[in-house]
Amino acid sequence: MTAILVLEDGSVFHGQAFGAAATVPGEVCFNTSMTGYQEILTDPSYKGQIVTMTYPLIGNYGVNSQDVESWAPHVAGFVVRELSPVVSNWRADHTLHEYLEKHGIPGIQGIDTRALTKKLRVRGAMTGCLSTAGEGAEEALAKAKAWGGMTGRDYVTEVTHQEPFVWDPKDEASAAFDITQTNSPADPRLVRKPLPAADVPIVAYDFGMKYNILRRLRQKGFKVQVVPAHTSAAEVLKYKPAGVFLSNGPGDPAALGGIVREVKTLVDSGIPIFGICLGHQILGQALGGKTFKLKFGHRGGNQPVKDFETGRVEITSQNHGFAVDATSLPSDVAVNRINLNDQTVEGLRHKSKPIFCVQYHPEASPGPHDSTPLFDEFRELVLKKA
Repeated sequence: MTAILVLEDGSVFHGQAFGAAATVPGEVCFNTSMTGYQEILTDPSYKGQIVTMTYPLIGNYGVNSQDVESWAPHVAGFVVRELSPVVSNWRADHTLHEYLEKHGIPGIQGIDTRALTKKLRVRGAMTGCLSTAGEGAEEALAKAKAWGGMTGRDYVTEVTHQEPFVWDPKDEASAAFDITQTNSPADPRLVRKPLPAADVPIVAYDFGMKYNILRRLRQKGFKVQVVPAHTSAAEVLKYKPAGVFLSNGPGDPAALGGIVREVKTLVDSGIPIFGICLGHQILGQALGGKTFKLKFGHRGGNQPVKDFETGRVEITSQNHGFAVDATSLPSDVAVNRINLNDQTVEGLRHKSKPIFCVQYHPEASPGPHDSTPLFDEFRELVLKKA
């Protein structure tokens, strides 16, 4: 079946359909990762976006039930150069086509993803419409223009869990694993590593949280109480947490004024706080700063970040279209990390309170893992405050 992708500037890309038969508008963006398409599909931060993979062959290892990052895939649509006709991995449960079809998400393959990516880099993020249901170019263009863009959108309400819950109370879903060989080289097994005691209680705000963040927190000895995005600071403090975590999530951080006010209350309480991605942007606002939309965002597993405190450069996984404005921050907040590609803010630390945050993903699955020690830093900060 044929498929079509139309951008707001009138550009039209024709290709072959896979996944579901549907027509969806959204913000068209690109991700430079070579692996991890399943984690990308299920990252709630991609809500409302049509994701283009720059790596040319996608789908070769299928989709499995263990590596998902959320309760469902959240991308609006998926764009690839070539969909692998063969799935070759012993952990695969479905093909990529079957997975997207099951969840009602359209995909297009066979287009020039290099040309599309270059257009987005030069022009900046654009709205678009992807149709695998026979939509014509004019109709798709009208829907792309009518969608209105990402600025001002609050998608957090749509992706957050609606009820509070304790993460992995039976320790069945958090252990890190290795792949080892049995007596038969053709029969590998997953070996789970032992978990430490969950001896530090924290509350984690779910703005669209990736499950691997929760796994990492549990692996560092945190007992994690997850709360919905619009939970009040007063309700959070009733749990008597030793610290508070602010998760990633989708949409425009400037549209989350109510959440920012609650986080400001937590900031004023003096409790240790650690934020990632959208949590970083929310915390930046709660500390007195402002956010702005990037030209085309940072999405991929190869973003270089300079840590001013150690002098190290971390290669990081990122997915965001907005950033904190460094010039808007008060004097008691230090910018301690920047992106080496465009010098935007990648980390903040309060100079007198136990608060820090990063724009990127230290829990990154499938990687890189340069920034994993940030979870140890959070634990040390919490224990020091206690």
